[in-house]
Amino acid sequence: MMMQKTVSLLGVPMDLGGGLRGVDMGPSAIRIAGLEEEVRALGIEFEDLGNVPVPRPESRQPRDPQARFLTEIANCCRRLRTRVERVLDEEHFPLVIGGDHSIACGTVAGISSWYHARQEKIGLIWFDAHGDMNTPKTTLSGNIHGMPLASALGYGAPELAQMGDLTPMVRPENTVLVGVHSLDPAERDLIRESGMKVFTVRHVDMLGMHRVMREAVEIATQGTAGFHLSFDLDGCDPVVAPGVGTPVRGGMTEREAHLVMEHAAESGKMLGLELTEINPIQDMRNATAEFAVELCLSALGKIVF
Repeated sequence: MMMQKTVSLLGVPMDLGGGLRGVDMGPSAIRIAGLEEEVRALGIEFEDLGNVPVPRPESRQPRDPQARFLTEIANCCRRLRTRVERVLDEEHFPLVIGGDHSIACGTVAGISSWYHARQEKIGLIWFDAHGDMNTPKTTLSGNIHGMPLASALGYGAPELAQMGDLTPMVRPENTVLVGVHSLDPAERDLIRESGMKVFTVRHVDMLGMHRVMREAVEIATQGTAGFHLSFDLDGCDPVVAPGVGTPVRGGMTEREAHLVMEHAAESGKMLGLELTEINPIQDMRNATAEFAVELCLSALGKIVF
C-alpha cells in the first residue's frame, strides 16, 4: 500500500546515548543518499523539517555514570516529542532519522500522546539486534541508547519513562521485539517480566520473517490505532549494514529487512517510522545510508510489481 500522506522528515543528530561517536551524522548521510528525491519519485509528497537541536557531548560532562547525559537526552527528546505531534496535527507521516536509539523516547512519546488525546492506543514494533531494555539500575555501560524500549514500557528513569501523557507509552501486549540476538542477563529478565512478544533471530530462522511480521503486526494492531516502527540498522547483519553504532554479527539479511518494511506498508497501519544508529564513520562509501533509503522506500509502499 503506497503512502498517501505527506512524509515529514525529522533528523535527530543524537550522539549522547551511545559509546561510539559518529551516529550524529546519520541524518546527513541519509539526506546525501537521496532520500527526498527517491521518496518524491514514488509520487509521495515530502518535506524536510530539518534537525532537532542536540547538544554536543564535548560540551557536557555526564552527571550520572549509570545514565550518561540523561538530562540532555531527555531535553532533546521532549523537543522531538513536540515536533512529532506537530507533524501528526498536520495529518502528515512522521519519518524520524537518528542518531542513536535513545531518540525513540521522544518519537514514541509524541505518537503515543497524540493518539492518547484522541482516546486511542498505539502499538510498537521494535526491530533491533539488542533488547534496549536496560535501566539505570541494570545497565553495564550507562549508555541510554540501551534503555529506550524499557522507557516506552514505563521502566527506568522517570525523565524518559514519563515523557508521554500516558505511562507506559505503549502496553506490553501491543509491543513486539523483532530480530534480537544480543541481550544482557538483566534485560532478559525484564523482557520476561514485561510480557511483551519477542522474536529472536532463531525465531526468524525457524518461522521465516513473513510469519514473524504477520504475527507482529497482528499483536501491534490489536485494539490500537496502529503501530510505530522503530528500526535500528544494527538489527541487520554487518555485511548488509556495516555503518552502524553497535554492529553485531548474525543479524537480518537484506531481504529479511525489506520484508519487515513491506509488511509494515501492506498493513496500512503504520503511524510513524524511525531509523536509528546509522554511523558514516564506520561505513563504506555511504552504503548503509543508501540501504536505509531503500528500506524507507519499501516502508512507504515501493514494490517490484
